[in-house]
Amino acid sequence: MTDDRTKKIIRQIKVDINKCSGCRSCEMACSALHADPKYSSINPARSRIRVYMDEIRDLYVPVRGGAYTRTECEGRSRYTLDGKEYPECSFCQASCPSRNHFKEPYSGFPLKCDMCANDPSLSEPLCVQVCQFDALTYEEKSEEMMADETRQNNDLKTLVLACESLVKKHGEKKVMKAFLQLSKH
Repeated sequence: MTDDRTKKIIRQIKVDINKCSGCRSCEMACSALHADPKYSSINPARSRIRVYMDEIRDLYVPVRGGAYTRTECEGRSRYTLDGKEYPECSFCQASCPSRNHFKEPYSGFPLKCDMCANDPSLSEPLCVQVCQFDALTYEEKSEEMMADETRQNNDLKTLVLACESLVKKHGEKKVMKAFLQLSKH
């Protein structure tokens, strides 16, 4: 009997809202890291992390950009924190049609936290490094992964390499335009 399991590293950023001061350093650092060229500008609208604020109660909630969704969700849940109600959208990570959060302001392209994976020189995501109050902490843990997951990860890596090759050959603008046209069909 063969063991079809391999290890995978789970990377996560934990948020402690009781420590967040609302300084938004994480937003500024993220937008600077993802500027083109890198560190050439600061535009929090391009950040993959947003700090939502309730200034009356002095509550700040950092939320990282998550997956893109084509449609507005049906969730209408409400959260109660310290006696104040918040709509579900307040803490949603998705880039969706009902709001402009986690969308590139010039193109509307969805922004998702990549945990600074494109900068291998960083030991942990930049937002964690600049957080002065330790509201953001980085954690890695390993989990066993089944062979099917390994195949899916390899398929995804192949797709990423193919996309990178297309960008090198035709340029980012042409590839993005082609992907946008395909997504409309």
